[in-house]
Amino acid sequence: MTEIKTTNDKTTSTPPPKKSSKKTAIVVAILAVIIILQGVKIYLDHQESVARDTELTNTEEELATTMQKLSDISAELEEKIAQIQELGGNVDELEKAKADIEAELARTQKANRSTIRSLKDKVGGYETLLKAKDEEIEHLKSVNDELLTENTSLKTEKNQLSDSINRIKQSSEKLADKVAVASQLKAENIEIFAVNNKGKERDSPFKARQIDKIKVVFNIAENKVAPIEGKDIIVRIVDQNDQVIFDVAKGSGTFMVDGKEVFYTASQEILFDNTKQQLTFEYQKGSDWEDGIYTMEVYTDEYRMGVKQFEVK
Repeated sequence: MTEIKTTNDKTTSTPPPKKSSKKTAIVVAILAVIIILQGVKIYLDHQESVARDTELTNTEEELATTMQKLSDISAELEEKIAQIQELGGNVDELEKAKADIEAELARTQKANRSTIRSLKDKVGGYETLLKAKDEEIEHLKSVNDELLTENTSLKTEKNQLSDSINRIKQSSEKLADKVAVASQLKAENIEIFAVNNKGKERDSPFKARQIDKIKVVFNIAENKVAPIEGKDIIVRIVDQNDQVIFDVAKGSGTFMVDGKEVFYTASQEILFDNTKQQLTFEYQKGSDWEDGIYTMEVYTDEYRMGVKQFEVK
């Protein structure tokens, strides 16, 4: 504090500082301001560096998280593709999305904030797509279940119908077989005579020298089931050695029995009229008849109508 001395009631002051002292103070003040500004700049630079590092770290973390989501979605897409293909749905959209994701994952360029935002938007889109496909899969499963149930029902009905048809067919076949058997003609009142060269007839047993020709007579039994139609009536005479007596020059020939072609002795073509009509066959052998038991068989339509034996001795 400046001392004030009073002498004779007059006030005396300390003389003002010199000019050089003022300049020094100004310089010091300027330096202080510069130092403060420099400190502020250093602080701000540090804060900006910290913010950049934080942003880079956050960016890398977000990128890693987003890429992981893309990888998970890619795997889920593959699973959805397999499910929808199995259910018969269209997978073009899913395959395109999967290809886009694989392309994104294959890129190695540095990601920035805008890239991450773009990837996040795509992730959101893919997640929406997956949700929609989940609904489509459930719908396809429901449709397939309905179709399976319907197909199972149709198969059951088809099997039942097939069984019914088979039963009807078997019944029809059995009935047809019964009708076929019932409609078979029968030869009745069969008689066999040996006719000599004078026209005299003898009953079996015959003497060989008395046989000029063999005469067979029988009726066709009444059969109300058999249709009125033309018939070939066939006679076979078989000797004791199971050899058929035949001569093609005298009208003998062959016909089918049980899928085999066999010879016959004589035949006639008639109109069966269900009147118990009587038929007569005569056969003249070109050689002597050997002793033995002969069998005469009558056939039509590949089945046997009747049989009778005679003896030559």
